[in-house]
This record gives sequence, structure tokens and C-alpha cells, in this order.
Amino acid sequence: MFDSQIIELYFARDERAIAHTDAKYGRYCRAVAGRILSDRQDAEECVNDAYVGVWNAIPPKRPSNFKLFLGVITRNIALDRLDYNRAKRRGDGAEAAIDEFIACIPDGKRPADDIIALREVINGFLASLDRRSRIIFMRRYWYMCSTEEIAAGMKLTEANVRVILHRTRRKFAARLKKEGFMQ
Repeated sequence: MFDSQIIELYFARDERAIAHTDAKYGRYCRAVAGRILSDRQDAEECVNDAYVGVWNAIPPKRPSNFKLFLGVITRNIALDRLDYNRAKRRGDGAEAAIDEFIACIPDGKRPADDIIALREVINGFLASLDRRSRIIFMRRYWYMCSTEEIAAGMKLTEANVRVILHRTRRKFAARLKKEGFMQ
């Protein structure tokens, strides 16, 4: 079933929309939640909560990219669950990635209108990176991969990945500062 057809089912308030969403994107959503949460049951609950979130958001929203829309909702719910659980994990899993990234972003004192500007700064920053650095940065901070997983996938040493991430975070913080999002 096409995404536009699934969205129309949501607009018609047809419960089959959730079943079609799960059939098409359930594995993707479980992977997104599973990358953030180490507990499979928590990840499954987040996916179910994401379906409720989509049900409540459509209508009025009509996402142009349904998979991305669903992924963002799933990711946000999983991050909320991780924050709720907040039990410190060893190693450099999702919680460490979040802590690293939060150290680079603005402190939330700016007006809500700046969210669009911040998105543009982030997109511009990602576009300015070389392909390897961009892939490593996204794997770490969007997909919540460990440095060990990134190193294996990119055929690099783990130390090399950590250095690249450290330098990229410094560049990101400098870009945010230059654009007026940090002092």
C-alpha cells in the first residue's frame, strides 16, 4: 500500500491505517526504537505509542514523507522513554551519544521561531562535512550507533571514529556559536 493511501485511511479514521503502517514500517520503527533503548519490550511499547501519536497527529497534519514522520515520532518517544529510565549504562550507547550531542546544542533559551533557523544551520553544517564525517555523525547522533558499530561498518578503528566525532562536535559547536545559537 502506498503511503498516500495509508494517510487517507488515517484521515478517514479507519483503524486499518495502523495495521498497514505496522506492516509497512513496523520493522523500521522497531529498529529506530531499538537503537535507542536496550530493552526490546520498551522498544515495542514505544512503537505502539508512536502509532497512537501518528493517529492523533493525522489529521490535521498531512506528512509529505510518511516514513520520516513516523521515524521522528518513534525516535522522540524512545528518547523520552530513555530519559524516563535514565539508568546509567556502561560503554558508549545511546545515552552517551545523547549526552555528547546535548553538549553541542543551544540551551533552550532562544525563541521557538528559531527552531526553523536552527534546522537550517544543522542542515548547512551537515552539507559542509565530508561524506565520511557526515555518515559517522549521523550514525552516532541520529541512529544512536555505538562507536564500535560505526568503526566496524566504516572499516575504521574505534579510536579514529572517536576522534572524528570529537572534531565534528567541535566544528558543530563553533558553527552554532557563529550563527548566534550559543555564546
